[in-house]
Amino acid sequence: MTYEEAVDVLEAMSHLYPGRFEVTKRRAEIFIPQLEKMVYEGVLAKLTDYALDNPFPPTLSDIAVYPPKENEYLARMKQWEEEAAKVPQETKALFQKKFDELVRRLSQ
Repeated sequence: MTYEEAVDVLEAMSHLYPGRFEVTKRRAEIFIPQLEKMVYEGVLAKLTDYALDNPFPPTLSDIAVYPPKENEYLARMKQWEEEAAKVPQETKALFQKKFDELVRRLSQ
């Protein structure tokens, strides 16, 4: 979320909770950097839902929506699959044969 969007969220909170949520310089200094890490549309949606059921202003954790984290494990698996595709079939067959022998010996 941009700085302007974060300010918009604070203004929305002030309008939704008049007299209970004042936008002060100190509050803006604390809230804006945290809001900038979040997703604007998601935060507004959660704020709206929250305001329907709660007479008191939300905390940041009540309305927080963060962008999804990249799944590094999927990227690694894709890389491994690409590397495995480059291995010659003869090497794979030899590995499978030796692996089967090892399993057979260990299971006896």
